[in-house]
This record gives sequence, structure tokens and C-alpha cells, in this order.
Amino acid sequence: MAQKITIFDSTLRDGAQAEGISFSVNDKIKIAQALDSLGVDYIEAGNPGSNPKDLAFFKYFAEQGGSLCHAKLVAFGSTRRKGISAADDTNVRALLDSGAGTVCIFGKSWDFHVTNILNASLDENLDMIRDTISFLKSQGKEVMFDAEHFFDGYKRNSEYALASLRAAAESGACALVLCDTNGGCFPDEVSEIVQKVSREFAVPIGIHTHNDCEMAVANSIVAVLAGATQVQGTFTGFGERCGNANLSAIIPSLQLKRGFSCIPAEAIKNLTQTARFVSEVANISLNKRAAYVGQTAFAHKGGMHIDAVEKNPSSFEHINPEEIGNARRNLMSEVSGRSTLLKKVQKVQPDLERSSKEMEGIIEKLKEQEHKGYQFEGAESSFALKIRKVLGVHVPLFELEKFKIISEDAASAASEVNSTAMLKIIVDDTDVVGDGEPIRVLAAEEGYGPVNALDKALRKALDEFYHDELQSIKLTDYKVRVLDGSDATESRVRVLIESTDGERKWSTVGVSSNVVEASWEALMDSIKFKLIMDRDSRYKVFAY
Repeated sequence: MAQKITIFDSTLRDGAQAEGISFSVNDKIKIAQALDSLGVDYIEAGNPGSNPKDLAFFKYFAEQGGSLCHAKLVAFGSTRRKGISAADDTNVRALLDSGAGTVCIFGKSWDFHVTNILNASLDENLDMIRDTISFLKSQGKEVMFDAEHFFDGYKRNSEYALASLRAAAESGACALVLCDTNGGCFPDEVSEIVQKVSREFAVPIGIHTHNDCEMAVANSIVAVLAGATQVQGTFTGFGERCGNANLSAIIPSLQLKRGFSCIPAEAIKNLTQTARFVSEVANISLNKRAAYVGQTAFAHKGGMHIDAVEKNPSSFEHINPEEIGNARRNLMSEVSGRSTLLKKVQKVQPDLERSSKEMEGIIEKLKEQEHKGYQFEGAESSFALKIRKVLGVHVPLFELEKFKIISEDAASAASEVNSTAMLKIIVDDTDVVGDGEPIRVLAAEEGYGPVNALDKALRKALDEFYHDELQSIKLTDYKVRVLDGSDATESRVRVLIESTDGERKWSTVGVSSNVVEASWEALMDSIKFKLIMDRDSRYKVFAY
């Protein structure tokens, strides 16, 4: 059987220390349930002694009577303060009161930190480790020891660093976790030190790395190869400073490439979905280029690459993307080749041939649009609408007749609502207006800037016709890029908008010398694509 590697997720504790991250109690519950479904072994949820939200989180699960199916919740805290017993330390007592069956205690293993930061003697620090772990063990807790700054401490005073581990092991710690807290170690250092520690102790060894040198994943993997059997990290890699070891890269690397067992085999296919869910709840954009789970992790653009992948995916893919719940994407652009475009278009019109006049028209349209500054490799949904026109199956749905923007001076505005959009659209969708005359609708709305006001006005105008569809659409990203800065304020701009309905995401693009007009084009395409995708499931191939 494959060797088991224990996965210890710290998204809710170490991840919460990342800049820009602020989990609500409900956010933490949702993420814990998602990680549990994936099959991680431990979920470190926070420090109940210092954070009321963490205490509320533990209380929720204590009252639920063990509602997680697989994972164990972990309460995190430090060794007792110097000068008092663990039994009298309020933070240690809070770990007991949390109701968590497992506790992770961090303590100093670098003599410099003991004497210069903690202002304690070296012997006193060892007593603090022994007393805290022994007390928690006596209360029936499973206790792990995070040896903070272990690698830096080992390189400067290996004897004392090992003494801190020995104090924890002799007091009953079930795992000794070696922490590269500053994130400055190299893989060769980690590998050598973990091998030596693994030979020294019978207690399981864990690894906890930070990404300050962009080596957290590599350091975690070499630690496992050197003898570590527990890996700590956060699920999408975010954390304090440059982040923590990224478990969404470590898990598939160890399990699919090196034959270890990290999570249940049947759960690995949910890896991408879980990474995107965690990012969504954390209100951050998942790195599109993230290994394994990123949107572009299996995206191909060059014509020769695409041709090779179509013949044999292993020619340019290190694993099958479906194994981890991701998908191959052949990007459409002027360099991607006729075969790529044909395969994409055949998803919606299977009988289309390579030499057909429609295919020629699509290629010409692509070249013409990209020459104007459009970029469809990141906005295939907009190109899908243009394909429909070339194929002669375009349904108008709605079109703009005119719009007007009134903006106040932001400095003198009474509130942040500083723009008003007024627009008139023509609804010509026979599914909602029947065979009668097109309907003209006038709407006006205020917003936080012109684009927000336009978005709200458009939704208001369309609400009576597409209420249910509009309710599910949410804009998740908005980007503006100047295409040619040589014309200063007259330069053309490209606007990319990412939208979601909670199940799928799609991206649309607009180009103009007027940023509001470019934004309007991308907004209009976003809603049109959603309506078309709901009516014809074949167009889901242009979403992700």
C-alpha cells in the first residue's frame, strides 16, 4: 500500500494572516466543510485564546456534535507564558475550552528567539514546552509540536534545536513539525536536516514551510522524500508575507507523481473545484497560472503545441487535467491555427468543415478583431457571440440605442455614488416579446462610477424580461489595459470582464478609445452570453 502522508491544512489560521484576508465565522465554516469533503486529515482553525471569531467557530462545531466526516479540528496556541504553570495560563485553558480534540502548540527552537525575543533562559523555554504538552496530554488531548524557526535554529545551534524537539517528544507530542518560519531555506538544506532529525526521533516528523524564496512547495516535497510524514500548508498557498506551502500543488505532486497517499483517491478529482471554492470564499482571485488548479494550467495557444496535444496529450501535459478536476483549454488567437478554431467551432456546429466559407469567415473575423486590439484567448465568450454572427445563427436579444453618463466631482459628491447612467435599449428577443414589435426600454441608475452605474441600469432595463438569469450573474473581475500609450488620453483601451453564475465563469472583452464604451461592450456581451448559454448548452464550451 502507498505510504500515508498526513495533510494538515492551516488555511483558516496561517492563511487568515495573509494581507487582505478576513474570514467571517461563516466563511471559516464553509471552508472547513469543503476541506473535510476533500479528505484532508487535520484542519487548523485558529487560536481560541486570542480571537473571538475562532472561539465562535469551535463553539459551532462543538454544538454540532462532530459534523465533519473525515478531518479533525485543531486548536492552535503557544507554550505557556514564562513564570506560571500551564494549568494557570489563560491561553492554554482556552485551548481546552475550544472543544477541539487536537491541539497544535508552537514553541521556540532557535536559541536566539528564546533569549532575545522571548527573554527567557534556554532551560526555562524547554520547561515551558514540557509543561504545556504534558498538561494538555493529561487532559486527553492529541498534541502536536510546531518547532518555530527550527531550520534557522538548527543551522546556528543544532544541539539546542534538537533539545526542543526532545522536550516535546518526551512530553508526549504525537508529531514534531519542523518549521521554516522565515521561508529562507533551500531544498538541499531542508532535505539534509529532515533526514538527520528523522533518524534521531521515533515520533512522526512534519514539515511547515513559508514561501519567501518561492520554495515552499519544493521544500515540503523534499522533506517528505527525506522522511517527513506530515505536511502543513494552506490550500491555495496564501498566508503571511509571501504565503505558505500550497497544498493544492503538494497533494497532487506527491499522490499522482510519487505514489504517496495524501487524500482519498476518489477525492483527488475535486482538487480544482475546492481550490476555486476556497479562493471565492476568501474573496481573492485564484492565480490563473497556479500549478494543477489554475485556469491556464492546461491551456495551449501555439498551433504546433495544440496539434501535438490533440494527437497525444502527454506531449505537452504532465498529467491528465481531468484527474484533478481541471480541463484542457485550446486558446483561440491568431497564432493558434485553423485546426484549433475548427475543433472549437465544431462543438457548436459539428458538420462544419475546415475549408468551408464559414470557417474562412471566422478566421478573417478573428484576425480583423485582434488587429483592432481584441484578445479572445482570455475572452472566448465574446468570440462565441461573433462566431454566431458568422454562422448566421445570431439572435439579437437586445441592443443599445443610446446611453448617457453624468458624473459628479468625486471630491464634492455627498457619497461614493457619483455617477448616473441613462440608457435606452431595444429588446428584440422573440422568446420574451413574441412576434410583435421590438420593445424600447428606458432606464436610469446611480452607481459607484460610470461602469457600475451602466451595469445597474442595464440590469434594471432587462429585469422584466430576464429576471431569473440576471439574479445569478455576478461580475468577479474587471481589468482595463491601454493598448497604445503613444496617443495619451486618445489611446485605445481593452476592457476584460469576468462573470459567474455560481456554476461557471466566462470572460468578455470590449475595445474602444472610450473606456466607458469598451466597458459597455464587455458588459453587454457578458449578459448575452449567459442568456445564450442557458438556451444552448453547447456554448458552455466557451466558459470554464
